[in-house]
Amino acid sequence: MNYDHIFSQAIERLHAEGRYRVFIDILRNKGSYPDARCFAGHNGPKPITVWCSNDYLAMGQHPKVVSAMEEALNDVGAGSGGTRNIGGNTHYHIALENELADLHGKEAALLFTSGYVSNDATLSTLGKLLPGCVIFSDELNHASMIAGIRNSGCEKRVFRHNDVAHLEELLAAESPDVPKLIAFESVYSMDGDVAPIHAICDLADKYNALTYIDEVHAVGMYGARGGGISERDEAAQRIDIIEGTLGKAFGVMGGYIAADRKIVDVIRSYAPGFIFTTSLSPVLVAGVLASVRHLKSSSEERDAQQNAAATLKRLFREAGLPVLDTATHIVPLMVGDPVRAKKISDILLAEYGVYVQPINYPTVPRGTERLRFTPGPNHTEAMMGELTEALVEIWDRLELEFKKAA
Repeated sequence: MNYDHIFSQAIERLHAEGRYRVFIDILRNKGSYPDARCFAGHNGPKPITVWCSNDYLAMGQHPKVVSAMEEALNDVGAGSGGTRNIGGNTHYHIALENELADLHGKEAALLFTSGYVSNDATLSTLGKLLPGCVIFSDELNHASMIAGIRNSGCEKRVFRHNDVAHLEELLAAESPDVPKLIAFESVYSMDGDVAPIHAICDLADKYNALTYIDEVHAVGMYGARGGGISERDEAAQRIDIIEGTLGKAFGVMGGYIAADRKIVDVIRSYAPGFIFTTSLSPVLVAGVLASVRHLKSSSEERDAQQNAAATLKRLFREAGLPVLDTATHIVPLMVGDPVRAKKISDILLAEYGVYVQPINYPTVPRGTERLRFTPGPNHTEAMMGELTEALVEIWDRLELEFKKAA
């Protein structure tokens, strides 16, 4: 068996399909984000502007967050010391879980090392604990949710994206006695569309199903206190389990669930992805704690980010660029080909100092490859104008189609 040949072929397939992933070598500039320094292929660092970060509100740069992390580092040191059960449970962890429970109006919350782990660990554990459970999953759910459902060993029913009628067909086909769980997202990060939360909850009530919502692209971003789409739409009390991340709008790292006390206790007690993992460093937790508390009382960052996203979509649209006109902060520029998407990204970085990653399969379906822009509160309209001009020049150079005005 030639193992090296098998591995080489696997990588060659990605190159042939134009979707081999290249990670940029950069450092962000503290206090002046979205400015950063790029190291790859240059004689020393080259100044660039970041346009694709999930640090949507630049909270990773916020003075309160940085100061809280420095204070914690000087107070308790760097690491947590182990799992939550063995040395890794700190006062910071407990305080953050209380803040997150309060954010979503739930009795309790539980921290994980990432949003991926929180989805995988919670969904797989729920499925194993509920005898004969059937999980109903939106077809565009994140890979971490799909992994959790698969690892649960449950029967799975996939409903068409945001299609409430199809979901009801699938629910109605199951026995009333079978435990049911509906798993979906609030904001879908590639197309930027939003789930019909109340309609899904109506079906959950009708068919006695539990509800599980992934709010990773919405927490911090929507609602008066940053509780997500479920807060904005006054639906949080109807959702059994709310899952979120601490690494996007909150600007640091980690994941969590919020639910009633018994559900949280069950996941805490049974989920291997929680039990056997070293807990988040208290330094990180202290930073998130400051971020969550700040965004509960400040809408300044959210408002500025929404204005930036609306402005960039308008500029792209007016220039004839094929922007997907989303209802959220996500700004997808459609390319439809992995090689061209990578080419545009490379030109932007090399010639214009603009960093935006191409999004290819399997993150999005083949033929829908795109550049995904996430302008933040510190991206100015002048920067957006320069970006638009650069894209128009590249579209002309590569003889790509412009979008005709409606």
